[in-house]
This record gives sequence, structure tokens and C-alpha cells, in this order.
Amino acid sequence: MAELVTSQESKSNNCRTKTNKKIVRIDLTPMVDLGFLLITFFIFTTNMSQAKALDLALPKGDEPSIPVKLSGALTIYLAVNNQLYYCEDTLASNGSNLVSASFNSIRKVIINKKSITKEKDLFLIIKPTDACSYQNVIDILDEVNINMINRYAIDNVNETENAILHKVLKKQ
Repeated sequence: MAELVTSQESKSNNCRTKTNKKIVRIDLTPMVDLGFLLITFFIFTTNMSQAKALDLALPKGDEPSIPVKLSGALTIYLAVNNQLYYCEDTLASNGSNLVSASFNSIRKVIINKKSITKEKDLFLIIKPTDACSYQNVIDILDEVNINMINRYAIDNVNETENAILHKVLKKQ
């Protein structure tokens, strides 16, 4: 039990005499209890941190496909070990138009494509392979947001593209 004790001395006519006054005892236990109750209330009602989520608009299953001009399409393939490949238009059957890039240089490629293409024709297609990491997908989506690309899609790599990517990776 906590208590507060006070006493006083008084001076009268050059001699010191003690006056006996009643000792005041204040019990601080209820105030300590109230303090802990307030602390626990604020701990339980406060959000410590908000979950960070990425804004991603997913199409509904019954929506029609969006027409894309091949001259405005830029396809980015995310491969294993932070490797990145891109091609403009469609992927050639032998992979001759597949260009290797890094996450540092892909911004220049996107800016260049954006500068030579009308905004309504520009469409970025992101195709992560099974071997790429989730962080690579987040990094490329960051590049999309940084470069303010309004039209983009995340698609699966089909078997033909996967075979071409494996041939290119074996050559390196």
C-alpha cells in the first residue's frame, strides 16, 4: 500500500518547537490501479501498425479483353535470380527479339517506350515465371507506378514462351 506522509515544524520566538499536527495519509493504490487500467485500455484499443497492401485492380471474369496494339506492347519476363527479359511487340519463335535487362535498366526501357508511344496505345505486360521471386514482381510493379503506366497486366507465361526462355537461359 502506498502512502504519502507529511509533517511540519514551526518556529516561535527564536526557539524551535515542534507542533504535533495530525499526519495526513493518502492511499495512492486506487490511483495506481486507475493508471494501469488506462494503460491497458489504450494498449488494447490502439492499432500498432497498419498492414501495407498494394493497390491492384483485378478484372472480373466476365469482362471483355482489352484490345492492345502490338506496336505499343512491352512484355517483361521475370526469370530466376533477379534476371529480367523484355521484348517489344510479340516474342519471336527463336527468341531473337528477347533482350536481357536488370532492374536498374528497365526504367530507361519503360521511359523510352513511353516516349515513342501514344499513352492510349502503351500497354505493359508483366509475365513472371515460376522461378522468379515475389520481390521481383513487387519491384516491377513499383517501376510501373513510378513511371505512371496506366495500362498494364500480369499474365502467366505460356509453354512456348517458357521453352524460349529456357533456351535463352541455357545459352548464358
